[in-house]
Amino acid sequence: MSAKDPNQDFGANEWLVDEMYERYLSDPTSLEPSWIEFFKTYNPNTSASNSPATSTSSSTSSTSAPIAGAPRGGVPPTPKAASAPVAPVAASATPVATPAPDTPATPVASTPAPAAQTSATQKLVRDRSLQSPTPADPIVKPVPVLSTPDAAKLEPIRGVGARVVASMEGSLTVPTATSVRAVPAKLMIDNRIVINNHLKRARGGKVSFTHLIAFAMIKALRQMPEMNAFFGEIDGKPAIGHPDHINLGIAIDLAKADGSRQLLVPSIKGCENLDFAQFWNAYEAVVGKARAGTLTVEDFAGTTV
Repeated sequence: MSAKDPNQDFGANEWLVDEMYERYLSDPTSLEPSWIEFFKTYNPNTSASNSPATSTSSSTSSTSAPIAGAPRGGVPPTPKAASAPVAPVAASATPVATPAPDTPATPVASTPAPAAQTSATQKLVRDRSLQSPTPADPIVKPVPVLSTPDAAKLEPIRGVGARVVASMEGSLTVPTATSVRAVPAKLMIDNRIVINNHLKRARGGKVSFTHLIAFAMIKALRQMPEMNAFFGEIDGKPAIGHPDHINLGIAIDLAKADGSRQLLVPSIKGCENLDFAQFWNAYEAVVGKARAGTLTVEDFAGTTV
């Protein structure tokens, strides 16, 4: 590194010096003391101004353009190293006054960097470059070969899970049909926003789309009670059952203590006589019991839909 140009020897680490210089301008205390002393005299524009192309251009312009106060066609005097640069003007016999810049640039030759500071700067740049993380090649582990890929273990299902299995097995014998209808949902979305804004200002809570769709099912079952019927047998012969109540089952996904999950389907009893506020309270009560682990067998019994 030469004393005339302290920025030329950074090489590939020049970006690091520029980045630290920006940190110095925003918060000088974030750098080490040696860097602070270095950046007090650091000028990032000196490397560009001292490049060969710029120097050649400056020499050409100073040779071809006449100097203020010199006769046309005369040879301009040789500028001194310590003196301020003379601004070239158009060829004219009348001198032109050049305003002084707000912040005069200090020539590089007038502020030489000490040898000790230069070596310390190089050491800091080298140390920071060595600290930069280098991505390592990923270690690819071989795929294990399973000796018994079909190995498994079985454990019996008891309690509520066993009742769910029995109900699912029984449902396989029930004739089913699917009917799809497309209905506009804009009014439902707007009404849900109105209801939730009211609850937020008053008692709290929230109405979900599941609440609204479930209550719409209840209203439909009131108008079409045959959709609440079930299949059964009388003396071994097929029969149809007509429940006295609408007991709506709701699926609740719960996390167990060991991290696994389970799906429970308790039911809300007597939905045929509930308004929306009563249904919402009964719905939240069943969900609260499921999350607290206080559901009983009666909560699962009697589900009709």
